[in-house]
Amino acid sequence: MASNMILVVDDDELVQDLIRLYLEKEGFRVESAWDGEEALAKLRTAGPDLIILDIMLPKLDGWAVCREIRKTKTTPIIMLTAKGEEFDRVLGLELGADDYVCKPFSPIELVARIKAVLRRSALAGQTSSKILSYPGIIVDYSSHRVEVDGREVALAPKEFELLWFLASYPGRLYSREQLLKNVWDYEYLGDPRTVDTHIKRLREKLEAGAKKRYIRTVWGLGYKFEVAE
Repeated sequence: MASNMILVVDDDELVQDLIRLYLEKEGFRVESAWDGEEALAKLRTAGPDLIILDIMLPKLDGWAVCREIRKTKTTPIIMLTAKGEEFDRVLGLELGADDYVCKPFSPIELVARIKAVLRRSALAGQTSSKILSYPGIIVDYSSHRVEVDGREVALAPKEFELLWFLASYPGRLYSREQLLKNVWDYEYLGDPRTVDTHIKRLREKLEAGAKKRYIRTVWGLGYKFEVAE
């Protein structure tokens, strides 16, 4: 972990200092950016391994920065939001963020989430070409490409990881806590509705105009991948 560099984008000096203190204690290198434009400049010059991105920023807000990053890069992004509203979470995830943390946050939880996202990113980079194919749907891990009924479906990084995991074990039921552990790679630390939000967006994208359904909810228990008419 010592070689990983984290770019912290926040205009609050206290937040910057707190995050830096905990990350450097864990052996991370830390770069700071104080507004959206500086964040994009640092992304080009510093080449961070992960970005902690506040939503409310001067010049360019976090949504605009996330959208711009995702045009060309897959650098993991954890978004910070002071509001904690579902709209903020859904929009951030839709734009391609890998995770989110609501302010005020626990620095220990933030560090755990950073490590989890970095582990998932490293594993994805090591994965050889794999393709899952079921009636009406093809999931290609090497290119992170999904086709439903011959049309390409654009998924955010975590949506793709969630689909890949479920589709790798068709018919097997997973609770929200199990999905947090296996897809997000950390034990339950907060709101399991993170899973619900991703499932909702994933289902909407996969099933829009599709002939089949792929994500089944078992009420009170969890979710599973299942091809159904």
